[in-house]
Amino acid sequence: MPNDELPPVSNWLQDGFHRFIRPLLRRHFHAIAIERESLNQLGCIDASPVIVYANHPSWWDPLVSHFLNRVLFSPRQFYAPIDAEALQKYRVFGKLGFYGVKMSTTHGAASFLKQSRRILDHPQTAIWMTPEGKFADPRDHSTTLMPGLSHLSSRMENGHIIPLALEYVFWDERLPVCLTKLGQPFDVAANDLLTKPEWATALTDRLRQTQRDLAALSTQRCSDPFESLLSGAKGGGLVYDSFRRAKSIVKRQAFDSSHGEQFK
Repeated sequence: MPNDELPPVSNWLQDGFHRFIRPLLRRHFHAIAIERESLNQLGCIDASPVIVYANHPSWWDPLVSHFLNRVLFSPRQFYAPIDAEALQKYRVFGKLGFYGVKMSTTHGAASFLKQSRRILDHPQTAIWMTPEGKFADPRDHSTTLMPGLSHLSSRMENGHIIPLALEYVFWDERLPVCLTKLGQPFDVAANDLLTKPEWATALTDRLRQTQRDLAALSTQRCSDPFESLLSGAKGGGLVYDSFRRAKSIVKRQAFDSSHGEQFK
């Protein structure tokens, strides 16, 4: 592959993928929402490359990341490292922007840096990463971030690196809510003197602070600070809501399947 060639993706397949995942997310979440004020962080982002790095609480993270990239960062092309063996099993993911890495080996780490730098050499690209490297509770901040992120950050010449906090919470509805919050971006050019260890510390601190800020909002169980990006199912399900609907008809009241006021 030439040095300036990006991993191949299929626009047609990606469009179809998003037509699939939107109804999938609607069936499994009451809402996907972002903390409203953190949207202001996007105002400083130009066409230069972007890395979005997030905590890793759930199996849903890759799908949610692909969705967020389409909603918040379009027309940037989504890319994300994925375990090479998993990519061999699900080759179609390679056409959706995922690229295989073997971070447990020296050769794999070098390949990750080479592929990632090739992507970041192009404008209008975004690499999404979960550098905790394993599932972790969003309130557990003890996991050390994998060194690939800080190594890559120290070698970038321009662009922005943005922390993203993710939580999946149950509030008043039967289905969970996916809450997200963007942290303050790093301007790579303004931090070009940071060493790799300094990058590691700064990246970790900013992600954990973003997680703490989101956790404080999450425990308030109020949707007012959030902007809904996708509205999903509500109510208790077909059987339970059928009884509630019948009761409303008897009382000549309008039926509302919601159990709470969040994201109405």
